[in-house]
Amino acid sequence: MMNYHWKEVVPIDRYIVKSNGMLHDYDRKILTLLYQPLIGTKAFSLYMSLWSELEQNRLWGNESTHHFLMAIMQLPLSEIFYERLKLEGIGLLNTYLLEEEDPKKYIYELQPPLSPKNFFYDGILNIYLYNRVGKKRYQQLKQFFSDERLSEKAKNVTRGFNEVFQSLHMSELVTNLEDEEFVNRDFVENVERDSVTIQDETFDFQLFFAGLSENLVPKKAITPAVKDAIKKLSYIYGIDPIEMKNLVIDCIDDQEEVNLEELRRAARDWYQLEYGDELPSLVEKIQPLIYKSTDLHDIDEKERRLIEQLESLSPRQFLKDISGGIEPSLPDLTIIEDVMFQQKLLPGVVNVLIYYVMLKTDMKLSKSYVEKIASHWARKGIKTVKEAMAVAKKEHRQYQEWADAKESKKRKKRIIRQEKLPSWIKEYESQEDEKMNDTDFELEKRKLEERIKNYKRKKT
Repeated sequence: MMNYHWKEVVPIDRYIVKSNGMLHDYDRKILTLLYQPLIGTKAFSLYMSLWSELEQNRLWGNESTHHFLMAIMQLPLSEIFYERLKLEGIGLLNTYLLEEEDPKKYIYELQPPLSPKNFFYDGILNIYLYNRVGKKRYQQLKQFFSDERLSEKAKNVTRGFNEVFQSLHMSELVTNLEDEEFVNRDFVENVERDSVTIQDETFDFQLFFAGLSENLVPKKAITPAVKDAIKKLSYIYGIDPIEMKNLVIDCIDDQEEVNLEELRRAARDWYQLEYGDELPSLVEKIQPLIYKSTDLHDIDEKERRLIEQLESLSPRQFLKDISGGIEPSLPDLTIIEDVMFQQKLLPGVVNVLIYYVMLKTDMKLSKSYVEKIASHWARKGIKTVKEAMAVAKKEHRQYQEWADAKESKKRKKRIIRQEKLPSWIKEYESQEDEKMNDTDFELEKRKLEERIKNYKRKKT
């Protein structure tokens, strides 16, 4: 999507900043300590830059062009656009477009962050924060944003309004307090907003309802609040509609209503039963829709299918598939998760990295080798599967030198056999007249493909 940002916005396009309610210094602390670990420094900087355009105690800023934003942030528009999407996705920014204007005009409406209480009970953001900063820092942040409760021994002796103020006389009553000139204006005030938005498309409600008996769970029990909780729990814990149906059935109370607290607890218990005590992490996510390749007409069918496969699987699932259905080891998952956290590589790009390294190192994930390539890709700003495959083709000799140097340090006397490469690397190699052991490569490649096919056959 970064490559096509110019289809949505160009430097001469104008924008104006609006705030959905007043933003205060306490919001700055929440953004810095709770949101910044999730969105990164650039998205945080973009939010602060937009905020700075609002005058004190005002909801609207002055009109600017994106040239101005590029200048103050010292970033290309493609990166600003990408960071804007992060703010939108996490619920800190709403974007509106006035299409009839030329050049186009955007309205960037800043959303206040969640209150600390709502953040830590959110069910999505708090879990990601825990994974990002670790248990110790997470507890410190909860401590920072909380304080002691009022003692239960304290008795409330506050006087009521009617005990202090006299009633109005008839002559003081006003029948119409509405002001026609105020129809299109908003009060300057604090606004409580909802948490992050999970689209309905992320969960197959049709399949969910198809397997749901009216006798066990009345449809009236699936209220909007319950549907929202189902979407979030499914997204964060990776629960499919069939399994979610069973959890919901177990959480129906005597009033034939879904107990949301019980449902959340049941989802956590299900995840821990499936995956142990580890909380959900990035290795469960798939390539974001905006970074899936759309221009695949210039490549052959086999490579197109490979790209689509790498875009549609999470790194954990891809590791499981290429291992014939065996769950990845904790050290392998830790390597991949560290890469996604530290280098901020997207899931599809990580799948290319896994595919490349596994076929080059006899189906082993070497931490230092993976991190070195990942660091290179992060510096180059690789965001799509197609880009990752292209840079792997271009830089494979350098990567081979890294692998050989590491191996020679460990076993200097060992004769290193010819490394096996993916087909999209192999094709490039042949153009460079480089020798390969084709028989060895094809055999290993067929084994890998057969392993995946057998596993998928067993699943169906």
